[in-house]
Amino acid sequence: MGFHTFPIDRADALEDPTRYRFCSREELIEMLDVGSDATVADLGSGTGFFTREVAPFVDTVYAVDVQAAMHERHREAGVAENVELLTTEVDSLPFDDSELDAAFSTMTHHEYATDEALLEIARVIRTGGRLVTVDWSASGTGADGPPVDERFGPNEAVNQLEEAGFTVERVHDRPETMAIVVRR
Repeated sequence: MGFHTFPIDRADALEDPTRYRFCSREELIEMLDVGSDATVADLGSGTGFFTREVAPFVDTVYAVDVQAAMHERHREAGVAENVELLTTEVDSLPFDDSELDAAFSTMTHHEYATDEALLEIARVIRTGGRLVTVDWSASGTGADGPPVDERFGPNEAVNQLEEAGFTVERVHDRPETMAIVVRR
């Protein structure tokens, strides 16, 4: 598995509305299942495409990305008042234990899914909080997204999440992507 970051020179693709065919705002909000007072993190937020969709429904969103240049693109598109941009690796999140009500990751699990990163995510989500992972599936065709050999399959991702201390609520293996909801 080769971990990498999304090329900044292709960042315009992250703003393409056809991305909704892989995960809609409604689907993401429903899977997160948090209240308007929630504090959540978008792990691998990129240009903020999904951060902007979640922000109106929660109190605070931390847009976490390892690339400062992605945050610059997010600023150009507009950053909501309740969004804080954080440039950091997922395996060293600057949150207190159990600080987050939930976290989500859209099309980035394959970019950070080490044991250390998943344990770090578990550390910062409160007991009972959710992690929603929507990513390219190794069972997909590879027509969209990264090459299939850079992806995890649903069973592999579930095993990783369970080993980090999460309990699986549901798994959807779809034609090109997977959606996994787990609880801390």
